[in-house]
Amino acid sequence: MTGPVLETERLTLRPPVIEDFPRWSEMMADPETAKFLGGVQPAAVTWRSFMSMAGAWSLTGVSMFSVVERDTGLWLGRIGPWTPHGWPGTEVGWGLHPDAQGKGFGVEAAPATIDYAFDVLGWTEVIHCIDPGNTPSRRLAERIGSYNQGPTRMPPPFHEVNVDRWGQSREEWRARPR
Repeated sequence: MTGPVLETERLTLRPPVIEDFPRWSEMMADPETAKFLGGVQPAAVTWRSFMSMAGAWSLTGVSMFSVVERDTGLWLGRIGPWTPHGWPGTEVGWGLHPDAQGKGFGVEAAPATIDYAFDVLGWTEVIHCIDPGNTPSRRLAERIGSYNQGPTRMPPPFHEVNVDRWGQSREEWRARPR
């Protein structure tokens, strides 16, 4: 495992390990969850995206963390910094396994990874690319102090996906009520 480990009250945030793949693949096979994460993916396609995320830690030092429940060791999802080539900004993104949604894990993990992006990576802004129809992601963005900055354009092959750019600056993040 290459990369940092963050701890929150209930969660361990760490780079992906091979044991995460089965639940990662389940998440990407779920039509409702995958709908806003690039669409349902068969395991072979999920494998390549999983490896890209894990490899980004080694090559760039920036990638999403696996979100793991501290008490059980259960993989819950992925949250964290993500800056693919051509991306519209420095993103902290998220995706949670269907059985982890609606339990406050996103609102617990996202701030820890935003702190990491600003304090360790030195980012000056954080964005979230959110489909206007993705109400849970919009609500999470609002809960952590981000706001809708209007439509943005994703790079190919996602260039036809309709997304809004949500986000905030480092100064806005640091000034927010806690």
